[in-house]
Amino acid sequence: MQTGPPTAELATIVSFLEGPTVDQDGTVYFTETRTHRIMKFAPDGALTVYRENSNAANGLVFDTQWRLVACEGNQDNPRVTRTNIKTGRVEVLAGRPMGLKLTAPNDVTFDNQDRLYFTDLPGGTVHRIDTDGKVTMILDRPDIQRPNGLTISPDGKILYLVEANQSEGGARMLRAYDLAADGAVSNMRVFFNFYPGRSADGITIDSAGNVIAAAGLNAPRGTSETLDTQPGIHVISPAGQRIQYIPIPEDTITNCAFGGPDLKTLYVTAGKSLFKIRMDVAGTRR
Repeated sequence: MQTGPPTAELATIVSFLEGPTVDQDGTVYFTETRTHRIMKFAPDGALTVYRENSNAANGLVFDTQWRLVACEGNQDNPRVTRTNIKTGRVEVLAGRPMGLKLTAPNDVTFDNQDRLYFTDLPGGTVHRIDTDGKVTMILDRPDIQRPNGLTISPDGKILYLVEANQSEGGARMLRAYDLAADGAVSNMRVFFNFYPGRSADGITIDSAGNVIAAAGLNAPRGTSETLDTQPGIHVISPAGQRIQYIPIPEDTITNCAFGGPDLKTLYVTAGKSLFKIRMDVAGTRR
């Protein structure tokens, strides 16, 4: 027999937001990874569905021609696509029919030569898509473990990569690599270490080269991750020093992207919420 007031127990979560990116008109596109939808949040506050049945889309980015690139993590059809927003035409840029051993593409960015880079988190790989359509794996296990978010410095010379391994002793850090003119990476170093707390999930970068990382937990989630990493936005200088922290009150903080006419508005996805923060330094679209 129950004594005292009844308690509420979480039964399910109907949305888990990810992958924000912002178009040239200031509309934020982001993904609902549990309901498999891509959403739109307009500057006037209107929230609409851009795409149903998103093929488990996660990370998004608008390329330099304002086409929407999506990492789609459906286990039966993992792929990276590009959508012409004006016509709705969808191109498959990377997928299993091309001979690629993809598991679930997770996040994507681009460099100064319009090449795309994407992670396959459960597959433990990072790939580059050249402008001629060629896809090349540039990182693989055992050199990396569970690659998540990634971004590239404004000068195009450094690739930053999130390691998000929840296992005991797993890598929970930002790695940095020299990025050559031909798109190859070398000279790995640990840029910032989140261990034993939760690592970053998504990252972006501002115009001064500071890495903006969505990281941390407000409450344990049944992994070896501790609460040592404060939950929110961590701004890390090019020297690898955290120079600013902005708390986010909701779990789980997943990703972030700059938008607005001055690129000083940072949009953050966390749990079922989309947050926005005015930043002092203008961002980039990566």
